[in-house]
Amino acid sequence: MIEAEGYPEMPGMMLATVEAMKQVGGSASIYELDEKVAEIEGVSEEEQSYMMTGTNQGQPRLNYYLAWARTFLKKGGALENSARGIWALTEFGSTIETIGDTQRIIDQVNEEEKARARERRKKKQQNGDEPELFSSSDQSDKSEETPDTETWKSRLLATLKQMDPYAFERLAQRLLREAGFTKVEVRGKSGDGGIDGVGVLRVNLVSFQVFFQCRRYKGSVGSSEIRDFRGAMMGRADKGLFITTGNFTAQASDEATRDGATAIDLIDGDRLCDLLKENDLGVATQMIEAVTIDEKFFASV
Repeated sequence: MIEAEGYPEMPGMMLATVEAMKQVGGSASIYELDEKVAEIEGVSEEEQSYMMTGTNQGQPRLNYYLAWARTFLKKGGALENSARGIWALTEFGSTIETIGDTQRIIDQVNEEEKARARERRKKKQQNGDEPELFSSSDQSDKSEETPDTETWKSRLLATLKQMDPYAFERLAQRLLREAGFTKVEVRGKSGDGGIDGVGVLRVNLVSFQVFFQCRRYKGSVGSSEIRDFRGAMMGRADKGLFITTGNFTAQASDEATRDGATAIDLIDGDRLCDLLKENDLGVATQMIEAVTIDEKFFASV
């Protein structure tokens, strides 16, 4: 269904998303869902590395279109998502089986958007506002899932990709220390077989030596990079950690957890942004002050 020269029309992307959701048991994170679509549709690592251009530059094409597919499915009542970012198939969604089913959802959503746009224009005219020069009916309301709106994560990733490589390694060192690692050492400039650093993680009474590699990728990290990293750390560490500003292909994820091999944990750009935010490393969260008036207090004075 997904070809090297481009991805299928939106009905096909939506159907692939529903099928993936069914195979993973009806609920999944965005990462799990996108990875499953790539797996069942046989999307190659090369295809997963295709990036968007223009306004959405830097976003993997596959993930971009799958985000739109989820948006349409959610608006059509086939998917729902929780505040924790977990997506689930609804009872209606479980009945979707054909391209015709997903096309009907698109038609329904588009008609609803047009109706809302007409209502907005009508209210503006009633209020005496200036008429719009261009109809807004072709522009659907942006949801949190809509991928073409610049977010704080996209701005942060753009900043990270412009960092000096050694500075990025020091940032990873600081992040690991904040996360509880000790004896964190950066080795990037020593050319230690692709190993950028090492740290010790203590879990209760047990300590693990962890080698890490951090790369400022604009695209996807493939399985070959994971194999090279594992080869460099072979026999020298208990676990590996690969940090990137990009994303990992489904094949890279499989390689990282391959049976019989040293496990490698993966932190992609999205997760890296969350970790920097959680640890207040260059990302500040502004809290809005809420003021309430206690009427009973003043009445009792």
